[in-house]
Amino acid sequence: MKKQDFYFILGCIVVLFPFFVIKPVYGAFMWMTINHPFLMAFIKFGILSTAGECIGQRIRSGEYAPKGFGVVPRGITWGFLGMLITAAMTIFSTGVPAVLTTIGLVPDGCSYGELLKTGILTSRSWFHVLAAFCVSLFMNCLFAPVFMVLHKVSDTHIMEHNGTLSGYFSRLDFGRIFASLDWTTIWNFLYKKTIPLFWIPAHTITFMLPPEWRVLFAALLGVMLGVFMSLATRKK
Repeated sequence: MKKQDFYFILGCIVVLFPFFVIKPVYGAFMWMTINHPFLMAFIKFGILSTAGECIGQRIRSGEYAPKGFGVVPRGITWGFLGMLITAAMTIFSTGVPAVLTTIGLVPDGCSYGELLKTGILTSRSWFHVLAAFCVSLFMNCLFAPVFMVLHKVSDTHIMEHNGTLSGYFSRLDFGRIFASLDWTTIWNFLYKKTIPLFWIPAHTITFMLPPEWRVLFAALLGVMLGVFMSLATRKK
């Protein structure tokens, strides 16, 4: 273990330790999560998913934040992407069970209103497992591909401007960057492998959790997404 690895692990412990041992900190965290979900999504994804990219960079280049990586611009991007993920989770966790209800898959005595009131997937009946899987399936097939491309475009924009904030807020040439993406790697690795083998099973678990825990769990999974996105670049 190198010195930078020790400092990285120590930093993670310092950040996470208060949430597990200091009840007021944990209580404040849960209150903010319930009452300000999008702000907390920005913070959670901004920190955790950026950390995932740093880990990916460590695997790829030997450094957590090599020159031109742009930790702050990536954190800002992940923050806004986290808000987008939070909105998508609400949309799909509401809409997909409604579709299942419409086609008659809701068991007797379990109304759609009751599912919404209890957080949709908090019990462990067969229907809730099925609903969690279907929510994950639809979200990862319809939303995740677009999300990953948006991230790759932003990632390319940051790298082209050497990770500077001034470059980050400059004009984004979306069409040119979109056309220049390595679509072979995106399709063969991110889409064909990570979505069916990791994201669909992982988000099935996500949607079986109480609503207040879903975004945090998704943000923790964002660490893996950051690693996957960096490894996809490495494959190129």
